[in-house]
Amino acid sequence: MQVKILGSAAGGAFPQWNCACKNCRAVRAGTFHGKPRTQTQLAVTEDCLSWFLLGASPDLRAQIEATPELHPRQGRHSPIAGIALANADLDHVLGLLLLRELQPLRIHSTASVRRILREDNSMFGMLHRIPEQAIWTDFESGKEFSLCNAQGVDSGLRCRAWSLSTHYSAYVTADRQRQLTSGEASLGFFVNSISGARLAYMPAVPQVDHALLAELGACDVLLFDGTFWSNNELIRVKGGEQTAQQMGHVAVEETLVELAGVCRPRKIFLHINNTNPMLDEASAEYRQVRDAGWEIAEDGWQFNL
Repeated sequence: MQVKILGSAAGGAFPQWNCACKNCRAVRAGTFHGKPRTQTQLAVTEDCLSWFLLGASPDLRAQIEATPELHPRQGRHSPIAGIALANADLDHVLGLLLLRELQPLRIHSTASVRRILREDNSMFGMLHRIPEQAIWTDFESGKEFSLCNAQGVDSGLRCRAWSLSTHYSAYVTADRQRQLTSGEASLGFFVNSISGARLAYMPAVPQVDHALLAELGACDVLLFDGTFWSNNELIRVKGGEQTAQQMGHVAVEETLVELAGVCRPRKIFLHINNTNPMLDEASAEYRQVRDAGWEIAEDGWQFNL
C-alpha cells in the first residue's frame, strides 16, 4: 500500500485566509521556521494505478495538480477511482464538488452521511448529472469493507471505520440529526493492504479510550489528530473561542502522554491548526513532539507499507 499525504492542515489551511495570529503573520512575512500547508487530504493505493481518497478537501484541485500520480494519463481520465468519507464536515466533503466533471467515481460513506449530502444538499446533485456518474456505497461503523471503483472492481484495500464522536456538523439541523445514527457522525479509518500492512487515519479524535489504544498499537503507521497543542489554544490566541475538547479534538500535549505506550506504529500528527505552536520548527513544542518520537506531517509526504 502506498500512502500520500496531499494536505496536512486543519480547516482553513496554513496560513488561514482571515487569520493574523503569530504563525500566520510569520509565514506571510517569510520569517517562519516551518512550512505552509493545505487542508488535510490522504490518498492510498495498492497498485499505484487506482487511487482512493480519504475525504475530499476544499484544496483538492490544487493537491491533485501537485501530485503527478493523480494526473490524467489520456483524454478524459483520472487515476482517482473512489472516495471514502469519514464525516460530513465541510472540510471533508467540499472537494467532492470539484470532481463533478462526469468522472465515474464510487463514494463510500455511512448511510447518515449519504443522506446529509445527497438528500439534504442539492449542490451534490452535480455528481449525478448522468447515470452512474457517482455510485454511493454504504458502510457501517465497525465493519470492514473493500475500496472499489465505480465499476465495482476491488482494489485489494480493505477499510474499517471506527466511531470517534456522536456530534454532526453544525450545519446539520437538529431535526435531521435525530433521524441519523449517532455513531456515524465522525469516524476514523483503519486501512489494510493485501500484504497485511495497516494504516490508521484518525484526523478528529475527541478522546482516547482503551479500545482505541489497543487498535492503534497494532498498526504500522498512525496518522493522528494534531489540531491543537493545548485545550485552551484558541481561547488564548483569539479569545472567546471553544476549547479543543468542545471542538472534538484531544490536545497534542495530552496525546503525547496518553499514547506514550503505543510503540509499534510510526506516529505522525496531521490536521494541524494554524495556531498550533508545533508548526514552528524552532519552537519548544516542536522539539517536544520530535523528542517523544512523533513526526509532524507535511504536504507531499509519501510512504510505502
